[in-house]
Amino acid sequence: MENLKPLPEPSPQRTTRFNDTMKKNIFGLSPTELADTFSPLNLPPFRAKQVAKWLYQKGATDFAAMTDLSKELRSVLADNFVINAAEVVRELHSADGATSKFLLRLSADAAVETVLMRHDYGNSLCVSTQVGCAMGCRFCASALNGFARNLTAAEILAQVIFAHRLLQAAKQKLDTIVVMGMGEPLMNYDNVLKFMRTLHEAYALNFSYRGITLSTSGIVPNIYRLAKENIPVNLAISLHAPTDELRSEIMPVNRKFPVAEVVAAGKYYGDTTKRRVTYEYILLGGINDSERDADKLAKLLKGQLAGVNLIPFNGVNEREFVAPAAAKCEAFLKTLTDKHGIAATVRREMGADVNAACGQLRRQQIIP
Repeated sequence: MENLKPLPEPSPQRTTRFNDTMKKNIFGLSPTELADTFSPLNLPPFRAKQVAKWLYQKGATDFAAMTDLSKELRSVLADNFVINAAEVVRELHSADGATSKFLLRLSADAAVETVLMRHDYGNSLCVSTQVGCAMGCRFCASALNGFARNLTAAEILAQVIFAHRLLQAAKQKLDTIVVMGMGEPLMNYDNVLKFMRTLHEAYALNFSYRGITLSTSGIVPNIYRLAKENIPVNLAISLHAPTDELRSEIMPVNRKFPVAEVVAAGKYYGDTTKRRVTYEYILLGGINDSERDADKLAKLLKGQLAGVNLIPFNGVNEREFVAPAAAKCEAFLKTLTDKHGIAATVRREMGADVNAACGQLRRQQIIP
């Protein structure tokens, strides 16, 4: 039995509003950080490794579940610490069972959307990196209520561990992660990078970097920065228009980072990492879906290690855009692939009946 002793009274800097207590949240801490946190209790370092395993590999949300710890130790930990894992506020499931959308509370001031997609080739999770979004893209629901704050690395990780625990119970696993939910990941660079590195650690899920795709609206300096991190995550760039005039109209970020600069950064990322860059292109009926637009897009991407993911617009009530006709999508695709030899696919729509487009569920139920 460890020689346990109580912790000193916590300072205001160590509070957590999520549980309305003065206890320190330990979710997101590494084994080393846990050992340092537990040291005033005279706990040996191996206890930190045990707790880390429970937090991340087994998805424990309370200390009582940590059955290889003594009851006394579990009680002491519960008296001094909290586990701020994700809590479900609301969930929706598609009729075909392939898509589940969750509104998750991560703290007193943060509720975000996370989407689990079940494909025939595996399970994929879409995670959010910010509460709301400041990019202001005209076709997106995430920005409708503005930007509140960045998520911490632990809060992003909590979304993954939630899904991991859910799939574990069904004797399944998480195969891929897309950092493509609410927010602009590269405007929360340090926390997103820490999240990805933590996810890859053996004490967490030992998740392959190659199984992670990060999507950005084109924050050029941080694309270059990410390329130099020596982690082979996949990059997806939301382009959505082949000219500055059109892209600036639907994506305000283009006024700071124009098309040529974004595409050059994408090329650099592909050349540096040897990973194929995906350019995401939302097809907006009558706006950017002509064969001429496809010609311009192909010219931009010629010679790149890149492909195009065409996404027919998923309706948002507050937005004026409409999806193009199926024939338009097919013509755009054939122009890229058959005429120009650009690798391209049309994304299969999933979760339309649960408003799978990011931001819609949160907008229906804003959490203070």
